[in-house]
Amino acid sequence: MAKRLPLIILLWLGADLYFYQAIQTVTSSGAFVWLYWLIDLLLIGGIVSVIFVKRGSELQQTLITWLMGLMLLALIPRLFSVPVLLAEDIIRLFRSFPPRAVWASELTLGIAAVLFLTVLFGITRGRHFYRVRRETISFPDLPEAFDGFTITQITDVHSGSFTNAAGVQKGLDLVNAQHSDVILFTGDLVNHQASEMDRWIPAFSGLKAPMGKFSVLGNHDYGDYIQWETTEARDANLARLKQIHGEIGFRLLLDEAVILQKGGQSIVLLGVENWGKGGFHKYGDLKKATAGVPDDAFKILMSHDPSHWEGVTLGHHQHIHLTLSGHTHGMQFGVELFGFKWSPIKYVYKQWAGLYQQGSRFLYVNRGFGFLGLKGRIGMWPEVAVITLKRK
Repeated sequence: MAKRLPLIILLWLGADLYFYQAIQTVTSSGAFVWLYWLIDLLLIGGIVSVIFVKRGSELQQTLITWLMGLMLLALIPRLFSVPVLLAEDIIRLFRSFPPRAVWASELTLGIAAVLFLTVLFGITRGRHFYRVRRETISFPDLPEAFDGFTITQITDVHSGSFTNAAGVQKGLDLVNAQHSDVILFTGDLVNHQASEMDRWIPAFSGLKAPMGKFSVLGNHDYGDYIQWETTEARDANLARLKQIHGEIGFRLLLDEAVILQKGGQSIVLLGVENWGKGGFHKYGDLKKATAGVPDDAFKILMSHDPSHWEGVTLGHHQHIHLTLSGHTHGMQFGVELFGFKWSPIKYVYKQWAGLYQQGSRFLYVNRGFGFLGLKGRIGMWPEVAVITLKRK
């Protein structure tokens, strides 16, 4: 964060100075001007203070959480409304720069107000604004008995971030309401420690699926992002987390395969440990998971990080029909309207949300059930994915 701080402040102040021109055009209230800049000074002071707080401490995490929300409230409305002023300046350039038009500044402030309310909803209510997203995928070699087979996928629970039991239960009830054949969880049950799940074991135990519940680990589940007193303590934490998967009724797949049978036919469900590019650990072993699996079997793979798809799965010697991932959260911020989809995370991950296809191989990236860092979601709402398999 410290390395990016100068860039963040420059971007912020640049948008502020430009946006301030709209305020000057519409009002000359001295009190409003003082309030406008006072908010900025307080936020900048808060950002700088994070650097001097003990790294990894609860206080630092609390400060970061609050500052992320407040920064988005302050920055996003200004940053995404200033293009109106920029467009006006282009017009003014060819007219020898007359004074700013009041209507353009009012339009700028109106857009900013709408964005402010959207961000405010996202950081107050968006964390439990669950959406069901449905996909139907057809395969010519899907066993006939599995025509119409349904999967409910959730991912990235991050139970250590939860505080609202009613909100979490709302999402779990939505999962059960889909009445899918199986429920698949694709990693990151906790932020760091297995104990974060203790409070939520009864709630997650209530998830039901007639053909079972299966899970894999995500990058946060290994406890790699906090300091442990000993290696033994870290290993004990991971062992406890694996036990919790069983206590909530999920069969945890660790580079292994299970056979799902229906009507005398079968498909193979694979699960690998976390494997990711960009500095993430590569624990997963797809070769181990597929050992002994027939080449012609219909295969579904659970792999937390979507970079595993292009990095390993597409080049694997066995055909993996469908891969289910998570990890990106859709950055918990973005726009999805009328088929248009955008989030800054797209510049980090080529496959970051929704369904992707290469030939006859498919990848679905779930936007996540929970949240991390920012205690909210803006535009990228928490997701319950329902995938229906069809035989062509």
